[in-house]
Amino acid sequence: GTTDWRRKWFLDGSHATITHDENGMHFQAGKEWGNDTSHAVLWTKKSFKGNILIEYDYTRTDSETRGVNILYFHATGKGDNEYPKDIRKWNDEREIPTMSTYFRNMNAYHISYATSSNNLDTTDYVRLRRYEAQYRLSGTEILPDNFNTGLFKKDVTYHIEISRFENEIKMKVTNPAEPSNNQTFSWDASGKPSCDQGWIGLRHMYTRSAIYKNFKVWNIQKPTIK
Repeated sequence: GTTDWRRKWFLDGSHATITHDENGMHFQAGKEWGNDTSHAVLWTKKSFKGNILIEYDYTRTDSETRGVNILYFHATGKGDNEYPKDIRKWNDEREIPTMSTYFRNMNAYHISYATSSNNLDTTDYVRLRRYEAQYRLSGTEILPDNFNTGLFKKDVTYHIEISRFENEIKMKVTNPAEPSNNQTFSWDASGKPSCDQGWIGLRHMYTRSAIYKNFKVWNIQKPTIK
């Protein structure tokens, strides 16, 4: 996260700002709440296959009490002429990164998190979805939802690990400064069709921002998160 992001990533959305320093890559969505042109998604140039572990350091830098951060993984287009499986081929269709463009035209896993910056707020959640290139976002949830986590406070660095091994998806969030609040979230995705290959994306809804560092992706041969 300390060198030019264009080497390994490509961007949906023209209003985002991405800068680098020794702390990592500071990714900021556009500043206008409610304007879809202010959304942004940063995608890996590489596609990843099979059982994987994604890990990175995440530091929230916004004070927004609305909107979410999303991690997409194993994301592909729905596979027709307009939206081919290779999402790089229709990047221009996502110049305005409207949320519905993604869930209506992609197959992907989606984890939303960092949903509130107010430390007294009790509505934050961590949620898994499985997109099936369908018209509505409703019905894409994979339970359980996880509410009131108390995680992702502003200016605190968390280490995030997300694994997909067969039908089991896990997210482990570690705060080295507050180990008593380390948490692991687990989901059984066997009730949905499996996604086995695709791109990884970091989505910021309008006004959201964070620093990313030490982003790594591993192929795994067995479950790695306990």
